[in-house]
Amino acid sequence: MKRFVTILYILSIAVLSVSACSPVKEPDPVSFMVFGEPAELQAYQNLVSAFKKQHADIPIELIHIPSQGDYRKRLAADLTSGTPADVVLVSYRRFAELAAKNAFEPLGPYLDQSDQINTNDFYPQAIQPYMWQGQLICIPQNISSLVMYYNKDLFDAAGASYPADNWSWDDFISTAQALTLDTDQDGQIDQYGVGIEPELIRVAPFIWQNNGFVSYQNALALDYPTSVEAIQWFVDWQVKYHIVPNAVEEVSENSESRFVNGRAAMYFNSRRLTPTFREITAFDWDVAPLPVGKTKATILHSDAYCLTSASAHKTEAWKFIEFANSVEGQTIIAQSGRTVPSLIEVAESDAFLDPSAKPEHSKVFLDEIPNIVALPQQVNWAEIEEIVSEELQRAFYGNVSTLKAMQSAVFRTRPLFTENE
Repeated sequence: MKRFVTILYILSIAVLSVSACSPVKEPDPVSFMVFGEPAELQAYQNLVSAFKKQHADIPIELIHIPSQGDYRKRLAADLTSGTPADVVLVSYRRFAELAAKNAFEPLGPYLDQSDQINTNDFYPQAIQPYMWQGQLICIPQNISSLVMYYNKDLFDAAGASYPADNWSWDDFISTAQALTLDTDQDGQIDQYGVGIEPELIRVAPFIWQNNGFVSYQNALALDYPTSVEAIQWFVDWQVKYHIVPNAVEEVSENSESRFVNGRAAMYFNSRRLTPTFREITAFDWDVAPLPVGKTKATILHSDAYCLTSASAHKTEAWKFIEFANSVEGQTIIAQSGRTVPSLIEVAESDAFLDPSAKPEHSKVFLDEIPNIVALPQQVNWAEIEEIVSEELQRAFYGNVSTLKAMQSAVFRTRPLFTENE
């Protein structure tokens, strides 16, 4: 008996020794995939660092894909292979296609149980586009509108008044003409009044401002008279007024670069480029609302944190999403300038409206929220939008009439529309 007890004692000591020498297995990280320029990446790195201070037991792996196009390709490939990141950023314009494939875990039930955030904390214009079949699928990070960035130094040099809150389409054209200059008198324009990409997401607000429609009853309505009228006004910026670069000039230097380099007085985009523009030291700049047609309208730009259905760490991933959309989390991203917070409390705080940080008139983004219109929720919307932008560019650069281009867009996209349940 004494020999048996001795053997048991020796075995127990051996087991304890092995256990003491074996390294403790670290928990698998929650992967978080984002896109954006370096200034945007820094904001997400700050977010992850702040989360780790509160949740040291949940490691976060930040995956950064600089290009939005490459990001979308990577996300699609990862979802197809069943190996997506746990938490991903998704634009509402691509959301329906992925939601229809059950790519994401619905976050409504998680949000209902949260003691940090609830649905009423967010702007409803941000929440609604992420509803699918009666459920909230993703939590919106931001609610930007399309605005106009403008170079104050170029306005001052031309003696032009800064854009007013209710400036008209005619006011805009005349201002842009005054700011389109051949500065060295060699017959070539050196400074353009406007920089803009001829895409559906840029012209859509002007269609709505003209009481037109982007889509109607499961088809595009870009060939409706009120829609064509607005699109023609937009096309005329290039073919008639020459206040924007032509196709060759746009390829040689795109609109964003032209604005950053001080060769375009105005540039249309969402809040996303603010961190990049804050690095400009050569001139002063600010933001203004869009010129107004028959009615006010702008377009929603929004990304959301989504929890992938394939995630093996849903509880931990939700904790990160919950933190990212808490007051503390959204404050961190807002301070970078990257977002218009979807949380009302943060949007109305100095984290976003900081008077010492550019742009001076950040409140423009909040003032425009009641005028925001979202694009249709369609499974094939990304492909539909690509076709429309192709046709719009043909008209914008003078290769075909606006009506013919829009008729072609309507015809080409008709088979892509689906009935959403």
